[in-house]
Amino acid sequence: MKPTLPAKLLQTLAPWRSAPTWHIAFSGGLDSTVLLHLLANTQGLPAFSAIHIHHGLQAAADAWPAHCQSVCDSLGVPLRVVRVQVLPGASVERAARDARYKAFSEMIGAGEVLLTGQHRDDQAETLLFRLLRGAGVRGLAAMSAHRPLAGGHLVRPLLHVSRAELAAYAHEHQLKWIEDPSNVDPRFSRNYLRHRVFPALTERWPQAVSSLARTAEHLGEAQGLLDELACMDLQAADQSSPFPWLQLPSLKLAPLRELSDPRQRNALRHWLISLTRLPDSDHWAGWYSLRDAKGDAQPQWRLADGELHRCGERIWWVPATWSEFSHATVSWPSAQNPLELPGNGRLEFSGKAPEGPLHIRYRQGGEMVEVPGRGRRDLKRLLNECGLPGFVRGRLPLLYRGEQLLVVPTLAGLWPNPATDGQLHWMPQTCDQGLS
Repeated sequence: MKPTLPAKLLQTLAPWRSAPTWHIAFSGGLDSTVLLHLLANTQGLPAFSAIHIHHGLQAAADAWPAHCQSVCDSLGVPLRVVRVQVLPGASVERAARDARYKAFSEMIGAGEVLLTGQHRDDQAETLLFRLLRGAGVRGLAAMSAHRPLAGGHLVRPLLHVSRAELAAYAHEHQLKWIEDPSNVDPRFSRNYLRHRVFPALTERWPQAVSSLARTAEHLGEAQGLLDELACMDLQAADQSSPFPWLQLPSLKLAPLRELSDPRQRNALRHWLISLTRLPDSDHWAGWYSLRDAKGDAQPQWRLADGELHRCGERIWWVPATWSEFSHATVSWPSAQNPLELPGNGRLEFSGKAPEGPLHIRYRQGGEMVEVPGRGRRDLKRLLNECGLPGFVRGRLPLLYRGEQLLVVPTLAGLWPNPATDGQLHWMPQTCDQGLS
């Protein structure tokens, strides 16, 4: 006997029953209305509430929060309406999605679950849409049944359910839902596929939707295997750097060089996916230029959300906002207290701190520093000796009293400070602090 829609849903959601809270992304459309109704009429589930994102992209949308509130009130489900600003861009669909998921990420707590209503037809449309854009295996795997979101999880429990099944359930229970006028506008690519392409496909191949959705599952499995291979390939390269205080992601280059080009790209995609939007196939020339440059060239590869820098035989990820700091002089009234540097982390002394007035400057060139047992040495030469990455040197904070350079940060103890009995420690901002 074919399982009912409630039975399918319960089976899919079984792994998430221990979550502290569930949230339902409630647009008011058919899919999320059915999902909300199913959950509201099921006993023994975790506490859950609904979230309605109001994009404000069309006049008709102004009435939707009231409709969603009415539905939630009738089902006894708490609702939160969140208004977001959709940033202008080439794709309104993508900008709206980015704004929506940014709002969701800010609302999901540790271990909590966000449930969304995407179904099997959406999965088939996503696969075909990405295929036409030339996506790789990761893109063609389409939507995963679950993935991390902020500190919790995004779960799509209806991916094995067809739009026709959802519509039948809604009519059986006399549900009311919103019909978004933009969903029939063929200028949007997904609408064109849904209303023009898929009817022609299913007329010739009635099982086209389920076949495409099944293909997305197969590609998801293939991507899982590629991720396992990437983890194996990254083990040798993912070794601690000589600068443990510089908490930016980095990899040793030599183990990557030993891999074939496709395995290099696979490993780097896996490593970069949590850091930046991934490059398409036309932009991987930047990786080869960085990889093959001379050792002293210090090349960089610019990506969507930052840059990959090569310093010697190590590559470093530097987020776009990490380098946005002011080179202006910063006063330090008392070195007894830690100093927050605008966009550049934190300074503090251990041991005896020098008397003020003190201030922090950044390198201009020609600085000399006293090194015990070696006398006065050129700072640039010392930085070259220790191999400090070039992208860090311009933001190295130097402690002055008047025009006298007193102290340089210890850089993990490489140089004791001769001018004081204390040590100046610099803790640059982390990669997380540098990411928007």
